[in-house]
Amino acid sequence: MSTPAAGFGLDAIGQISIVVHDVPRAVAYYRDVLGLKFLFSAGPTLAFFDCGGVRLMLGPASEPRFDHPASILYYKVADIGTAFATLKARGAFVEREPQLTANMGTYELWIGFLRDPDDNILALMCEVPLPKA
Repeated sequence: MSTPAAGFGLDAIGQISIVVHDVPRAVAYYRDVLGLKFLFSAGPTLAFFDCGGVRLMLGPASEPRFDHPASILYYKVADIGTAFATLKARGAFVEREPQLTANMGTYELWIGFLRDPDDNILALMCEVPLPKA
C-alpha cells in the first residue's frame, strides 16, 4: 500500500452520472420539469446538464452491473415550499412532501423527495435560518 501524498485530497465533484433508459424522456424531465440547464448531447444516448457548476450526465448503464438507481442527489433551494410547488405544477413525481428533518441550532433543515421517470430518487433541501435570540 502506498502512502498518500502530503496535502493531496479529493475536492470538487466534476460530473455525476445518472442511469436512465429513455434519454429523450429524461432530458424533457430534467430540463422542463426540474429546470436544469441543458448543456449538450453526445449522440442519442448521452445528455449533459449544468447543476450549479457540476455536470450531470444522463444515459444508459455502460454495463449490466451498473444498471440500477442512482445515489440520491440533494439539490439546495432557497425556498423549499415554492420550489416543490413549482416542480409539482410542472409534473414532478412526489415521493415525500418537504418536512422538517433537523433543527441545527442556527437553521432548520427541510428535505423533500421526488422521483424521475426512471424511478431515481432526488431530494430538495433547504436550510431555513432561525431568528437570532
